[in-house]
This record gives sequence, C-alpha cells and structure tokens, in this order.
Amino acid sequence: MLFALFYVLAIVILIMHFTGFLARHNIEWLVLVLAAAVFPAVIYL
Repeated sequence: MLFALFYVLAIVILIMHFTGFLARHNIEWLVLVLAAAVFPAVIYL
C-alpha cells in the first residue's frame, strides 16, 4: 500500500513539474526530494 502511495505521489509531482506548477510556486526542490527518495526504494528491491 505504501509503495503504491509513493508511486501516486511521484506521478503527481512529475505532472506538476512538467506543467510548470512547481516552478511558478518556487517548489521545484520537490523533484530533487523525489529523486533522492527513489534510490533507497531501488536498492531495497
């Protein structure tokens, strides 16, 4: 369940990134947080 929630959050962040929402609200750092969060998930699997 938590894994699916992570994927939903990642998709939402990527959509907001590509539409420019994150840049307009100066929260582009969320993409970097998402990228950092992916590494432990990949290593675990």
